[in-house]
Amino acid sequence: MNDTAALPELNRQFIAHFGEMGSRWGINRTVGQIYALLYVAQNPMNADEIAEALAFSRSNVSMGLKELQSWRLVRLRHLSGDRREYFEAPQDVWEIFRILAEERRRREIEPTLSMLRTALLETPSSDAERHAQQRMREMHDLIDRLMKWFDDVQRLAPETAMQLMGMGAAVTRVLEVKDRLAGAVKGRKRAP
Repeated sequence: MNDTAALPELNRQFIAHFGEMGSRWGINRTVGQIYALLYVAQNPMNADEIAEALAFSRSNVSMGLKELQSWRLVRLRHLSGDRREYFEAPQDVWEIFRILAEERRRREIEPTLSMLRTALLETPSSDAERHAQQRMREMHDLIDRLMKWFDDVQRLAPETAMQLMGMGAAVTRVLEVKDRLAGAVKGRKRAP
């Protein structure tokens, strides 16, 4: 391969899209394209092959691979009889989702929860601070509940999690029925 033109059209479209989306996800274009290339590659690739396939400098590829390794989105592999380092993306999309979610949590959500916990330990000195602290408590409680739910989902087998996601609105309907039944039971208890 001498540049992205040597890649199949479908691969090029996917790689270009990931490059464009990278900045929206907090990574640069190069890193997004390297990841996309490794994701669709049939075999592990070394840095020289990646640089050639994407027409990137070797130093850009090295920096991109380091960032992807810090996110745990690429793995280093050694091939028998070859001294070069090869890289591949995890094959299981559920594992990739879990890794991304865990990394986002570690990098973004945990620091926010930590700040909120600290703020909630403070003694407010004015009505404005009491109001702000109450709003922060609401935010903390929601994020904390979501993280507990996420932990529960993470423990599910991938097949079970996929079934749960597929249920979507059905779960909402079950909860609505439950609420109506609970309301009816309360109404009967109040009736003389």
